[in-house]
Amino acid sequence: MLKIENLVVNYGYVNALRGVSFEVNKGEIITLIGANGAGKTTTLKSISNLVKKESGTIYFKGQDITDVPAHKIVELGMCHVPEGRLIFPELTVKDNLIAGTFGNTKLDKAKKEELLEEMYNWFPRLKERISQEGGTLSGGEQQMLAIARGLMMDPDIIMLDEPSLGLAPIIVEEIFDLILKIRENGKTVLLIEQNATMALSIADRGYVMENGEITITGTGKELLNNEKVQAAYLGS
Repeated sequence: MLKIENLVVNYGYVNALRGVSFEVNKGEIITLIGANGAGKTTTLKSISNLVKKESGTIYFKGQDITDVPAHKIVELGMCHVPEGRLIFPELTVKDNLIAGTFGNTKLDKAKKEELLEEMYNWFPRLKERISQEGGTLSGGEQQMLAIARGLMMDPDIIMLDEPSLGLAPIIVEEIFDLILKIRENGKTVLLIEQNATMALSIADRGYVMENGEITITGTGKELLNNEKVQAAYLGS
């Protein structure tokens, strides 16, 4: 579904990505793990064409999207839920969700209503707060709203950047259960996550990033059992 070949991104004199290549197959949960500054967020922003690429090629569903504008990439069926949630704090929960449909011009009114009901079933806490302003929600609820807003465009792939950041452990478990549910409902997931143990435990495959390069690859289970990964990221 998604293929990245030799991606290079520079921020001034800093080499943020140095020839990154990986792929995501339909129906997989793929995770990128690594320390802060390893290049994970830059990778997602490059795929979404939110940062300038020095070189490299990105294919989505067989189409070269390397230079396709960000809003057109969304229309092709790709959703990017950025780090920091970035919900609309003054809009209600419902209006935030409706805003998520704007990226998909093919959705008719009936489909939007169907997606709303689906999100309320998946995220019952959001349904309880349907008329509440987004900015008044707890951190965990805001993260759920950000993910639900992304799903409202009915994407083929959803890219999640640090969905558990700053959340209490019990809420983190809820978020990861939701990610599994998203995949069970036919979506493909590309996940960036500081909580490497949780990410690898649900991932089909993972890629370890260091200094803008992918250094280790394997199934989620293989990386959980890899001594280098354990020493660097799993607290073992």
